[in-house]
Amino acid sequence: MSTETKKMNFTEIVKGDRPVLVDFYADWCGPCKMMGPILKDLKKRLGDDINIIKIDAEKNPQAAIKYQVRGVPTLILFKEGQILWQQAGVVQISQLEQIITQKIAEYEQAGRA
Repeated sequence: MSTETKKMNFTEIVKGDRPVLVDFYADWCGPCKMMGPILKDLKKRLGDDINIIKIDAEKNPQAAIKYQVRGVPTLILFKEGQILWQQAGVVQISQLEQIITQKIAEYEQAGRA
């Protein structure tokens, strides 16, 4: 995460123009640990087209409650403050990349309609 991103709060980040993938996780969670390398690869593939942030659901219970995170890992894709997609569990990189690309395209098409 860039230092520029760290200066912004969560709400400012998810309301930005750039899509944001939020990974709600817990330190003790095995499947959450599996998501780490997947998200790193995703960032390499998508580069500056997306922000990826990780939020410890136990240290940030208000955020977890607000977004109805009932299990970890939970991934939520935001664009301009809107939730485009949300899913609990491990998602493989090819599927994750496809979902993100599709949901952003659908959002942008709806905005032009």
